[in-house]
Amino acid sequence: MGRARTLSLAVLLAAVPGLTGCIAEAGPSPTATLVTGPAVSGTAQAPATSAPLETTQSSNKAPVYWIGRSNSDVFLYREFRDVPEQENPVTRALRAMMSDKPLDPDFFTPWQNPSKLASSISGKDVITVDVSEDAFNSNVDADMAARAIQQLIYTATAAAASSGLVDSGQQIRVRILVDGHTDYVAFDHIQLGALMTRTSGLVAPVWIIDPQEAVEVPQGSVKITGRSTTAGGKLRWQILQSRDNGDKEPFLTGETTASPEQGQAGVFTLALNLPAGDYELRVAQAGSGGQPDQYEDSRAFKVR
Repeated sequence: MGRARTLSLAVLLAAVPGLTGCIAEAGPSPTATLVTGPAVSGTAQAPATSAPLETTQSSNKAPVYWIGRSNSDVFLYREFRDVPEQENPVTRALRAMMSDKPLDPDFFTPWQNPSKLASSISGKDVITVDVSEDAFNSNVDADMAARAIQQLIYTATAAAASSGLVDSGQQIRVRILVDGHTDYVAFDHIQLGALMTRTSGLVAPVWIIDPQEAVEVPQGSVKITGRSTTAGGKLRWQILQSRDNGDKEPFLTGETTASPEQGQAGVFTLALNLPAGDYELRVAQAGSGGQPDQYEDSRAFKVR
């Protein structure tokens, strides 16, 4: 599955007051501070993307962001996961991010299962996450460390917004504490303690939302939804069907256009009539002027 690279990852530092316990105070909103290592770089310019919050939903599934990589292309991708309901929505989603495996085998997480994890919300716009030191895997470089911190920020803000715990109409900030302290250097690269926000440009340029990886759907009309960061952009899609010998053969192909409305975040929808079988869906931004398609996302699913 192809993944797009990001050319730059904003890393900003601002002075903020200290905290007592898990009560977050108002302050400036940088994304993260690199202590060592180079800025995120690449050889191709990825399209600029916004970082809108999720909207409130009735589902009990938790939105969890993962890191997806193909060759040198790295972005954040979201799955909705079934999680226990003993904890608040933010803690549940973060625990899944740190403890579970992604449904899609193309995704991964550098986080480890923490012995302690808690979260709180103050003022409807500040989320405080307190996690134990054992959640951090130090065997990552500076670029991946910065993405891992954004993975946490995206997951925490998504869980809070989709649960209606924060006002999705304003910028939500996140403060990360480690064992109650604000001065931890995460993954040996990122200074924590300041209020941080979502960094735009990190979510996948093409993103299949449904069906999720490896799900079974009834035969007949199968609804496919996704998003593109290019509102009104042309997308090419392909359905491959798996044969008994394991080979995948083209079954259906076509083109569609992402919603031109900026507020829709380039949503696209397909309704395909599929008989029983095992399939793989591939969607990519259509190349123009003889250029190849790019930023392909793929999803395997079953029709029964």
